[in-house]
Amino acid sequence: METLVQTLAVVATMANAVVYGTDVFSAIVQRPALAHVDDAVLTSTMGQIHRFGDRRMPVPGVFGLLATVATAVAAGFGGRVTAAVAAAVAAAALVVWLAVYNKVSAPVNKELTDAALDCRTAPDARGLQRTWDSVINARVVLQAVALGAMCVALVAS
Repeated sequence: METLVQTLAVVATMANAVVYGTDVFSAIVQRPALAHVDDAVLTSTMGQIHRFGDRRMPVPGVFGLLATVATAVAAGFGGRVTAAVAAAVAAAALVVWLAVYNKVSAPVNKELTDAALDCRTAPDARGLQRTWDSVINARVVLQAVALGAMCVALVAS
């Protein structure tokens, strides 16, 4: 059971690290860079980024969440209480991240993607980007909590 818990914890950590790294990049590089482009460039660039991101990022996200939940369950059945609780904390952080993403980020992504695909500038490109930016730090913190908790789960397993 120990090997199973450790394997699941590693898979969860690696998959969630992909999302964490993407969010960190967005917070510390992409956000300030976009402040220096015009609305047409912002719409086109972010629309295309979201076009591909929204199709591809669910893969590591789903693997990460499923492996995190599986880690909690396997650790619980294996009597590894600390690992189970840590993985459960990670799973809760990921579920909150997903709720924030679906409520705030995804609708902005869709508007910018639709505008970019139609070769038009979003009417309120700056406002859309401000809305998206308003939750990126929270998303980073939630992913950091999940990764930290998974590290605890791994060590405790």
